[in-house]
Amino acid sequence: MKSFDIPVIYRSTIISKIKQYRKKNDPLKKDFSPTILDFGPVKFAIARHFGFCYGVENAIEISYKAIEENPGKRIFLLSEMIHNPEVNRDLVERGIQFLMDTFGNPLMPFDELKSNDIVIIPAFGTTIEIENILQEKGIEVQTYNTTCPFVTKVWKRSYKLGQEGYAIVIHGKARHEETRATFSHSTSEGPSIIVRDLEETKQLAAFIKGELSLDDFEQIFKGKYSDDFNPTIHLNRLGVVNQTTMLATETQEISNYLKKTLIEKFGEENAKDHFADTRDTLCYATNDNQRATYGLLEKGADIAIVVGGYNSSNTSHIVELCEEKMPSYFINHAKKIEHRNLIHHFDLHTKNEISSTNFLPDKTPITIILTCGASCPDATIEQVMLKLLDFFPHKKSVNEVMDIFNIN
Repeated sequence: MKSFDIPVIYRSTIISKIKQYRKKNDPLKKDFSPTILDFGPVKFAIARHFGFCYGVENAIEISYKAIEENPGKRIFLLSEMIHNPEVNRDLVERGIQFLMDTFGNPLMPFDELKSNDIVIIPAFGTTIEIENILQEKGIEVQTYNTTCPFVTKVWKRSYKLGQEGYAIVIHGKARHEETRATFSHSTSEGPSIIVRDLEETKQLAAFIKGELSLDDFEQIFKGKYSDDFNPTIHLNRLGVVNQTTMLATETQEISNYLKKTLIEKFGEENAKDHFADTRDTLCYATNDNQRATYGLLEKGADIAIVVGGYNSSNTSHIVELCEEKMPSYFINHAKKIEHRNLIHHFDLHTKNEISSTNFLPDKTPITIILTCGASCPDATIEQVMLKLLDFFPHKKSVNEVMDIFNIN
């Protein structure tokens, strides 16, 4: 796999050693069990896969290259490069400006853009409409287009479904940058609709089966289907794609539920005429990270600490999986751990940062799951681990524990 040139501030000697060791001993990625770092009074269960993926490293490399190659020019990002506050903060400090927020709300009028401005398209991609606006202004959009190749793969799958006469069901979050981009591209080829989860899918199925009125459908899915979408026609022939950071298991459940519904309506013998059996379009990194999380949970632990941007979809899903098994804390920086008895963390249910006391179990040894999403730097994971180690005065040294990971 290609090696990217990313700033040293995002790298970690400790994490790099672990990743290199696991890669050498498991090159085909068949072992999803965690790496155990035993410091005596505390053990860390480190996920087999976590941190920057191909798409993120590619986006970071291109963004910093844009800064280096264009001194004196105005450089803009359409929206957040990736869902990580540290990376976005550093880019801003280096002079990059954002044109929109995470939800697509303008932070600066597009009318103010000049033809010689540099505009970076983030890893999530962007809509056809925005690309057209930039091109009309004479702004070259491909040189610094960091759209993840796995997102592009979803668009290609959508095109194929549309060309074959299927309506496109997108499993994703309607307000997420990637889903907005995918929706724009898919609607250029066929009628499209977004479903957030299995519950919304069941409501879609209820309409297919005649159990939900057209008025109810329009209310439930308002703003989530294309202008040319006619539910009385287009819900009879479907194909499913997904936002690349969604849970693979949920995408499969959605596909299975819609296929079952259409079989009930049209018969098993006509299934292929009404449902396209597409494999989920999850990216490899999201899939690996989710499988690695299951591997962590199989081993068990006292608590889980998941690190990443609070608006990171793939990180949120890792948190959801951990929460089912144990107390879990979602933080975006080591600074959120104030001291041994106080942690500030994000609550996925209230969408607010909250504080918890006595989060570390009062016993020894304790085992802490430590992982992160695909947009979190290795350096941040290292900082979190070292911060937690400070609370255990009689621990083994880092050099002693890491000695087994030295590769000759």
